[in-house]
Parts: sequence; C-alpha cells; structure tokens
Amino acid sequence: MIKLIVGLGNPGQEYEKTRHNVGFLFLDYLSSGVWLNESRFNGRTSLLKIGSDEIRLLKPMTFMNCSGQSVGNMARYYKIHPEEILIVHDELDFKVGIVKLKKGGGHAGHNGLKDVIAHLNSSNFYRLRIGIDRPSSDHQIANYVLSEPNKFDTESLYRVFDSMNLYLEMIVAGEIFKAMNGLNARN
Repeated sequence: MIKLIVGLGNPGQEYEKTRHNVGFLFLDYLSSGVWLNESRFNGRTSLLKIGSDEIRLLKPMTFMNCSGQSVGNMARYYKIHPEEILIVHDELDFKVGIVKLKKGGGHAGHNGLKDVIAHLNSSNFYRLRIGIDRPSSDHQIANYVLSEPNKFDTESLYRVFDSMNLYLEMIVAGEIFKAMNGLNARN
C-alpha cells in the first residue's frame, strides 16, 4: 500500500508550469489546495483522502537535484518504507500523454531520482513516469525541461491527470500490478 506520494519539481514561480515540474502539477491537481510548509521535511505537505485511506503528499522545496533530502526526512519521520512511496516525475523518453508505472530500477539520468535513491538507500519505490517528450537535440534538454509546454501539450497533461483517478485508487489500495497493466495497455 502507498502511504506517501511525492511530486518532483523545482520551487519558485519561474518553474511553476514547466515540464520538469509535472510532479508538482500532478500533486496540485490531486490536492484540495491546502499545503503546509514543513521545514523538518524541507517541503510542502498535504493530505489526500482516497477511499478510507489518508495519503501524505510531498513537494520537496529543495530543487529537483536535491529532492532526496526531503523524501528521506519524511520517510524516516513517519517510518515509511521505500516500497510504500510513489514518486511522480517527468519522463523525457515518453511522448506527452504517455504514463507508465514501475517499481525499482535506476535513475536513467534523472537527477531527482538519483538523489531520492541515495537518501532512501534504495531504489525499491514506485515511479509514476509522465511523458513530456524529448527535444530534437540532446543539447537542448536543460532549456526544454525548464520551459513551459505549449497549449496542446498542457491540455494533454491535464487529460492524463483526469484519467489517473481510477489508477491512483488501485495503486494506493496495493493493486499495483492491476494498475500497471491498465496503464501500460492504455498507452
């Protein structure tokens, strides 16, 4: 069962609607809008009710490359094991509108994931990978992920968010493989 959902992103208004902040955007979509600044976690937290379960939400305010500090602090404080954590992040290797769920694995060059793995001392957490597509040149990646998507891509992302409700209920309930199969089949 999932006890903590973490959205990866960068704090600050200049990053608010960028592709790299798709994790934050998804959590904002899920949340009732009540976020608390919690310095002990270096992040903003909220609670989400799914069925009878109350799930903790976390947006690290440490910048993407240092997200693990925030995740590690919260996981240790609440005694949440890596396999009870879902990390939501942007995925360059998927087209916009593609979402996949997986457990474990490496960081594939994603510095936010790399830091989470280091601070949890484990890669045994779940990842909800939301496609943002890849720029035509690898030299443009930093500028691309830190820019706002066009109107069409933004609408596609929010359609993905809308479609995630059923899958999120399955994930939180521990029906991970059912959710994985459903997500992978729809893509």
